[in-house]
Amino acid sequence: NPNQSLSYQYHFKRSETWIIVSGKGTVTLEGKDFSVKGGDVINILPEQRHRVRTSDDVLIFIEVQRGSYFGEDDIVRIEDSYGRC
Repeated sequence: NPNQSLSYQYHFKRSETWIIVSGKGTVTLEGKDFSVKGGDVINILPEQRHRVRTSDDVLIFIEVQRGSYFGEDDIVRIEDSYGRC
C-alpha cells in the first residue's frame, strides 16, 4: 500500500530475492537507500539488514526465500511500524 514499509530486519538462516513487479519505492540494505521500480531485482544475503518502503504508489513485489529454515523466529526486527520489535 502507498507510504507503508516492512520492518527493518535480518535473518540468520535464509537469503531473499525481491523482484519488483510494479510501482516505485525505496529499499534499505545495510543502512543505504536505493530507489526501486518495476523490473528491478534485489538480492539479500543472510544477516543483511533490509527493508522496503513504498512511495505514493502501490508497490508489488515477489519475495523468493532460500535457505535451511523459514520460521518466524528467524526474523530479527530492528525497527517496525507495527509494534512487533
